[in-house]
Amino acid sequence: MTDPAPAQNGAARSLADLGDRIKAALADDILSSDVRLGELIVVARRDAIARVLTHLRDDPGLLFTQLLDIAGVDFPERPERFEVVYNLLSMTRNRRIRVKVTTDEDTPVPTVVQVFSTAGWFEREAWDLYGIFFADNPDLRRILTDYGFEGHPLRKDFPLTGFVELRYDDEQKRVVYEPVRLTQDFRSFDFLSPWEGMTRVMLPGDEKAEAPQGGPQAGSKT
Repeated sequence: MTDPAPAQNGAARSLADLGDRIKAALADDILSSDVRLGELIVVARRDAIARVLTHLRDDPGLLFTQLLDIAGVDFPERPERFEVVYNLLSMTRNRRIRVKVTTDEDTPVPTVVQVFSTAGWFEREAWDLYGIFFADNPDLRRILTDYGFEGHPLRKDFPLTGFVELRYDDEQKRVVYEPVRLTQDFRSFDFLSPWEGMTRVMLPGDEKAEAPQGGPQAGSKT
């Protein structure tokens, strides 16, 4: 059986070399490059993101021509609490790369719709769920929540219950918004589930099914 370690080390070195090449070409726009868990992660300056993605798309040695997704990550303890992650794929080179920028609640991230047309939908989703604003996006509206929704539900400080709930009012013949009213508090379970290795728990009546230990058996003669 062959040892996979040399192949993995070779792949990591190849990705590290690719990161160094990108840093050399975009020295003023790339803050860091690192290989983690077999993936190349590049951190770019926020105001240079369109220029970085254009280079990754058009360079003949890179050809990251597909934007698979734009994801948001929330770290409330950081001054710039949001990471915006661009996941790119090069089918020609069979490679993937993640490009990250950071921002806060008030500073917009430049749109990349002019680089990848699919970015419009992804940026709308990040705006809707995290409140990350993308400057110059041609249609930055909510896309998953309702038009009158308050707040951004994937922020870590957004309450689990939300602020309002909606229902259809049969008398008014329309959907109405009301403050959240919980019928019971959140339940706290202090035992393990069967899938987590819970041992057998005796329930009332189980003792009747236990065979008597020692002593005369029922119906026996002494």
